[in-house]
Amino acid sequence: MADTAINFLLEKLLQVLSEDVRLIAGVQEEFQDLLEQVQILNAFINDFSKLVRKSIMWKEMEKAILTTVFRTEDIIDEFLVEARLNQEKNILRKAFHFAHNTVRHRDLSIKIKDIIEEMKKIPRGDKQALSPAENLQLEIESVKGSEEPKDISLEDDEVVGFDEEAQRLIKRLTEGSEDLDIIPIVGMPGLGKTTLARKIYNDPRISYEFFSKIWIHVGQLYKIKDVFLRILNRFRRNIKEYQDMDANELAKLICSFVAKGGKCLIVLDDVWESEVVDSVMKVFPRNWVGHRIIMTTRLGYVATYANENPHYLKFLSQDESFELLKMNVFGRRSCPHELLRVGESIAKKCSGLPLSIVMIAGALRARTNKVDWVRVDKNMGEYLINKDDATSCLNIIKVSYDSLPQEMQSCFLYCGVFPRGFDIPIWKLIRLWIAEGLIKSKPAFTLEETAQYYLNGLVDRNLVMVMQKKSDGKIKTCRVQDLLHEFCKKEASEKWFFQEVCPALDQAIISIHDRSMSRRLCVQPSALQDFLSTRPFVEHVRSFYCFSTRQTQIELPPSNIRSICRSFPLIRVLDIESLKFLFSRDFYQLFHLRYIAISGDFMALPSAFGKFWNLQTLILSTSAPILEIKADIWNMLRLRHIHTNVPAKLPSPSTSTGKASSLQTLSQVASQCCRKNVLAKACHLKKLSVRGPMKSFLETNCVNLEELKFLEELKLLNDFLYSGEVLRIPVAFFTFVRTLKKLTLSNTKFDWSEASRLGKLECLEVLKLKQDAFTGESWRPEVGGFFELRVLWIEMEDLKLWEASELHFPRLRHLVLISCDKLEAVPYELASIHSFQEMRLENTIKAVKSAREIQRKKLESINFKLTIFPPDSDDSKATQ
Repeated sequence: MADTAINFLLEKLLQVLSEDVRLIAGVQEEFQDLLEQVQILNAFINDFSKLVRKSIMWKEMEKAILTTVFRTEDIIDEFLVEARLNQEKNILRKAFHFAHNTVRHRDLSIKIKDIIEEMKKIPRGDKQALSPAENLQLEIESVKGSEEPKDISLEDDEVVGFDEEAQRLIKRLTEGSEDLDIIPIVGMPGLGKTTLARKIYNDPRISYEFFSKIWIHVGQLYKIKDVFLRILNRFRRNIKEYQDMDANELAKLICSFVAKGGKCLIVLDDVWESEVVDSVMKVFPRNWVGHRIIMTTRLGYVATYANENPHYLKFLSQDESFELLKMNVFGRRSCPHELLRVGESIAKKCSGLPLSIVMIAGALRARTNKVDWVRVDKNMGEYLINKDDATSCLNIIKVSYDSLPQEMQSCFLYCGVFPRGFDIPIWKLIRLWIAEGLIKSKPAFTLEETAQYYLNGLVDRNLVMVMQKKSDGKIKTCRVQDLLHEFCKKEASEKWFFQEVCPALDQAIISIHDRSMSRRLCVQPSALQDFLSTRPFVEHVRSFYCFSTRQTQIELPPSNIRSICRSFPLIRVLDIESLKFLFSRDFYQLFHLRYIAISGDFMALPSAFGKFWNLQTLILSTSAPILEIKADIWNMLRLRHIHTNVPAKLPSPSTSTGKASSLQTLSQVASQCCRKNVLAKACHLKKLSVRGPMKSFLETNCVNLEELKFLEELKLLNDFLYSGEVLRIPVAFFTFVRTLKKLTLSNTKFDWSEASRLGKLECLEVLKLKQDAFTGESWRPEVGGFFELRVLWIEMEDLKLWEASELHFPRLRHLVLISCDKLEAVPYELASIHSFQEMRLENTIKAVKSAREIQRKKLESINFKLTIFPPDSDDSKATQ
């Protein structure tokens, strides 16, 4: 991870030289010299590491580079903290410390010069071996020539849980169009794609249906000519005479052979590039006999390129997992009764991944003692990852990992800091990636957009699982499968990327390995108190996390809480929402903090928070009903996101001049704080959530939204009851929020006659109406609005009659109705909307019959998804 570390150091030096010049007065020239040397080192890494990244030489160089970069960071950060503390002293004390500062500057100058010399001495490899192009190419070829790890394919009699999927795919192969059809099987490494394809390939019905069957393993290092020669080998035993033909000539020749026979099935196993599909399609003649291609791939975008409806391979159920485990351990013999319970526990921890089950079965096969099985159950990661052979889980996953771009590798490994089985909120993951310096700025894209691109890439490669999606189809939460999670922890530890602190059975004291290289620590909640009780001082640590899946907070003695701040004086990322936090004097001296996520009984955010001049993201959870922010957030120019679980009272800016805030997210804000001078300072906001009495906001503060020229998401949450008074949407509202893409209203109690006016928001794509956002029994929207609306969400409304058609929602894609128990029917005319693809009804019993009628109508032309909860809601109940 040398490239990630040096990029962050480069960013820091540029920031200090451009924005913190006053702090380095007297040593600015030394910082400039250091910047130039770091740029040279960075250029070397970019040029050479790609060519020798897998070599032993590179690993040695990487350790040397990281050691030097970390030491440089420590020196700079320590100096900046002292400089900042000195800046806060009064004038008299500054004069007293003038001589001391001179000594500090001289010491820093010496250290920087030593660092520069150290960087120059970093081994760059044997120049004679690395410089000539032919030697570099030779090294590349040696890497390419190495044997590729292949996915384990189970024997036919070991296949469990694939019968239903095999039947479905065989039906797709033998029925359907007479055109050439491609059926991709897509899933994460070790899920059994090759096994399923082999089961189908060997099925008697396939042998009967297809005149020719050809199996080709493609892999990453394929050459299309070699693929063609292997296909040709099915028709010609001796292919030596065809070796000199180019790929196009071979394709034409194969096409002539295929045309003479009947239906042909080609299986392309382990495909990494869409070019393979395009090339192999050339060998099939257009003779309309129903030729087929099965393709297995780990990459979602390759699968959907071949066919927009690929087969996504499912995980095994717990019963199927245990069945496969027993079959691989005992064969046809039954599992001993005393091993059943621990065996079920082991199978469950494999999370439905066949590869994990097969690997664990190998460890259990020679062990029939219950004590041994319990030991395996408690140390699953060791048995899954540490096996050192070509077919180990580690090597099979590493193929996918090595194919990632460098920036994406760091982002993937970082997912391992979260606990196993943890559903990761996407907004939090992206904020952390940015704070950690894992996201490089790119022209024309924000850091958040680049991070989202990386996330989508990991999902497409089946390295990260989507757990929840938002109503607009974007990812809400994700998770790393358990085996991949173990891989992340192991790889990260070897690359000094992060270290997990957890209780060890054979150690009385919880300790940190290699303190000088430990930059990120993730601590299990069960180990937190014991770890802090040792009062560790780990000045090299830059990130400290303690995530928990429990709802209740961890309460620690105040001394332990304070020790967090004392233990990590140079920390950048602090995510400890799982414990109840207390502010302390030491906390306010953590000047390098870029990301803070804490919770406690906070009534206010102290003014001392203004000292965190590097802060980008602030996440606060409190038990108080409202949070008063006393810190001058308007002068914290790097602050981009503030998330609070209760309404926050914002301070007024001290001046209307100066730089605007960089804030992009304010969630939540007290309604009375949306004054003109506040929103003018927060003019770059993209997401705003307002909570409180809406009457005064709509009458006086709503007009201030005109200051927000980039606003995309707005929530208005009314938590004040009005006695008989009806709220109205101001006419000016539609003029001031013209950029709005997503609007959520809750408890605003507007009349349904006002709802049509929201159609004037010309960019609106998602509209959520929750818990009495509108009142009344009927909604008859006007024609001529909602031209861009994709998602309509109506929840807990008294709506009884709703009339609508494609004229009202021409681009609607997703409709959600929750607890609308009075609604008699979903408008049948919505079935005419071409883009309408999905509908969800929860506790909306009366409308179920009409929803199913729409589903029947839609299924005549497109795939349409209808979800009904409770699932036993049927037509008879709907009509009662």
